[in-house]
Amino acid sequence: MSTVTSPNTSQHHIMGVYNRAPLAFERGRGARLYSTDGGEYLDCVAGIATDGLGHAHPVLVEALKTQGEKLWHVSNIYRIPEQEELADKLCAHSFADVVFFTNSGTEAIECALKTARKYHTANGQPERTEIYGFDGSFHGRSYAAVNASGNPSYVEGFGPRLPGYTQLTFGDHDALKAAIANPTTAAIIIEPVQGEGGARAVPEHCLVSLRSLCDEHGVLLIYDEVQCGMGRTGKLFAYEWAPGGEPHIMAVAKALGGGFPVGACLATAEAAKGMTVGVHGSTFGGNPLAMAVGKAAFDTINTDEILDNVKTVAGYFTQQLNGLKDRFPDVIVDIRGKGLLIGVKLIPNNREFMVLARDQHLLVAGGGDNCVRLLPPLNLTIEEASEAIAKFEKACEAARAKAAA
Repeated sequence: MSTVTSPNTSQHHIMGVYNRAPLAFERGRGARLYSTDGGEYLDCVAGIATDGLGHAHPVLVEALKTQGEKLWHVSNIYRIPEQEELADKLCAHSFADVVFFTNSGTEAIECALKTARKYHTANGQPERTEIYGFDGSFHGRSYAAVNASGNPSYVEGFGPRLPGYTQLTFGDHDALKAAIANPTTAAIIIEPVQGEGGARAVPEHCLVSLRSLCDEHGVLLIYDEVQCGMGRTGKLFAYEWAPGGEPHIMAVAKALGGGFPVGACLATAEAAKGMTVGVHGSTFGGNPLAMAVGKAAFDTINTDEILDNVKTVAGYFTQQLNGLKDRFPDVIVDIRGKGLLIGVKLIPNNREFMVLARDQHLLVAGGGDNCVRLLPPLNLTIEEASEAIAKFEKACEAARAKAAA
């Protein structure tokens, strides 16, 4: 069997679940990506909010090289000091008391869902299994995660829906109150800022009220901060914008590893009371190599320099994009999101607009509700943001010309 590869290697042996853009990259530096055909692109996708410090950040590269020469993997049958250190950091800077490490966001969500149900079992209420989420949500691609989101295109064709998962209409407060009061409800799961669903931010007062209602009825509140956490909104975690609205359980990932596969489920000690020896586990979760990179990413992101930069650059983007909205009302409907999780709702098809942006060597992500998302590195400069706006403007001009034609 031949193992030779070349630029002309086909994708025939790759399972066809991705609608890939006709681009391949060979290297990156900061907010720049360089394609195999010599092109240079300004990256406002960042691995879908994963490369939080851009590409090949020297601190992360050094952490990876140093740990890679010492120890990669040993399994969770032994203590892993690097894991304990990162858990200490996460708990010291959040609501949480305990952490379970995973390799991805969807695994962190799986742990969160299991933690919620186990909590009620430990309290002698095993009937409390109902998990309520929201339309437009995205919690990952594992079986429980897609059922928690309920997106028809993700659940159809995979057999019966898992019982105990229901989606509420985003913004329907009466339905939400009824769900929380349901005596079989275990938890509410919500993204403080929806990513895939169209960059919809939950108002801060709603998060505070949601926590209060959950406490009143003995329901656990789960936040999915896989995309909106780790500095993306200008605070380390998005829930920090809503004092009093912190969760009982939270999933994080993406920027937690700066591009290296790292995820985590955070919880209070009370919420995690049912997670006893043997009820959950992971072969690779929390391995020394991932933890070394995770610690370096956490320490670099959790600084005034990075978090203040997010606020500054996000303010610039918001101002400039609203200016483009005024000038291109036939292209842009709305600017939404929070921090550097920015959604631009469009009139032209968002997938077609992504191609127009790519023609300008600007990479943007898609999103629900016909949005495109800008998810640049958290250390993007104002100069790079200005370049992104100029390219976005040209994409708007191309969209207008295409519509006129």
